[in-house]
Amino acid sequence: MVSGDGVGSTGTAEEQHQTLVYDTAVSTLLAVAVYVVVKVSVDSLRQWRARVSVLIVGSGPVGLTAALVAVRSGKVLKLTIVDERYRSSLLCRPQQIALDPRSVRFLLGLGVDFDNMEGCWHNEHFFTRIGVFQEYLLSILEQKKQEVQVKVQLGTKFTEDFLRRIPRAEWPRVIVVADGSCGDSCSVLGISSDYTVESCHAYGANAAIERLDQRQVPTPEIRAHSLYFDLSAYGVESVREHRNPTAKPGFHLKIYGTFRNRYMALVCRANDTKMVRFLRHTANSSIMKNVFHQSFNAYKTDIEPRLNDMTLYHMQCSRRLFEIQLSHRRVSAAFIEGDNVAVTVEGEAARVLNFDTGCGVNLGMRGLESMGAFIYKTATAVDQNDILDALSAKMQHSRRVSEDFKSTGLTDSMFS
Repeated sequence: MVSGDGVGSTGTAEEQHQTLVYDTAVSTLLAVAVYVVVKVSVDSLRQWRARVSVLIVGSGPVGLTAALVAVRSGKVLKLTIVDERYRSSLLCRPQQIALDPRSVRFLLGLGVDFDNMEGCWHNEHFFTRIGVFQEYLLSILEQKKQEVQVKVQLGTKFTEDFLRRIPRAEWPRVIVVADGSCGDSCSVLGISSDYTVESCHAYGANAAIERLDQRQVPTPEIRAHSLYFDLSAYGVESVREHRNPTAKPGFHLKIYGTFRNRYMALVCRANDTKMVRFLRHTANSSIMKNVFHQSFNAYKTDIEPRLNDMTLYHMQCSRRLFEIQLSHRRVSAAFIEGDNVAVTVEGEAARVLNFDTGCGVNLGMRGLESMGAFIYKTATAVDQNDILDALSAKMQHSRRVSEDFKSTGLTDSMFS
């Protein structure tokens, strides 16, 4: 016989066991929850407090914009900008830049106030001189000295000796190379100079003329499309091709720059029409000069004088049409392992268009669109793998910039 007390004892033991299991599970869950909360809090605090030192080589429009991106990231403790040019030669540059709508939106997000910058608007583009743009960005960076240690070293060349003079404890965690296509900072850092050269499937030619009697003020671009030229004097008949419905579209013209420093660009999509073949292979260097001469006088603004034989003599232009190509670095980001430094290459140091239409600055701005995220990831990296992931993302973005320009860049800047 089994007594009732035995049944009760068994039930009580099972209840106690279940209670123990429940209490253990709750305790474990609470411990895990506390650990997670503490870890998340510690990680959040570490990420919030994380700061890095950034060195930017080059104080052109792209370099100074990169400096502004770095400051706005909130993850920079010390920012140093070096350039071998002195302030006077840097800011007196007369070349005009045209910031397209995408670059304008990007700069507005960085706090750039175009109303306080000398320039003009046209079709959502902002036109100003390079020196004016650089002066404005330098003034913003000067104002940021209360938030970030900003040091601008103009007249200082970036060399191996310059790096050796930096105390090891003060080495930057991020170096941004933006010293242009002729700079040698990448070789100083040991980054490969190999470029990938790819066709943009178009032909182009350039011309430039300086007229000292004209004003050095920003002016909107002038664009003209579907142009054909009378080259019958050279034995090329263009009227027949123009009337032929199967003929390729004609040439696109852009006149840009200030009235004093006038630039022209002529471009057409790659095709094998008689006129294009002739202009690509002609040995007569005066033909392209006459083409630009006629084009300028036909499409110039009403308030500027025509080109005459005297001014035509001073014009510099391409001898013939050439294939438009985009060159971009195979390695646009690197990690210097021994020094724990992440390097990214921007602007014309990263990619160069052999067709000078003023696209360089806007191409550089495209590359900087991922700069803020790159600095944040580098500053908050837990280990080397996190830094390598940030560098990989930066390189992928750089490749996309090149790919996008090859497919749509000339359409945006010339064909429309």
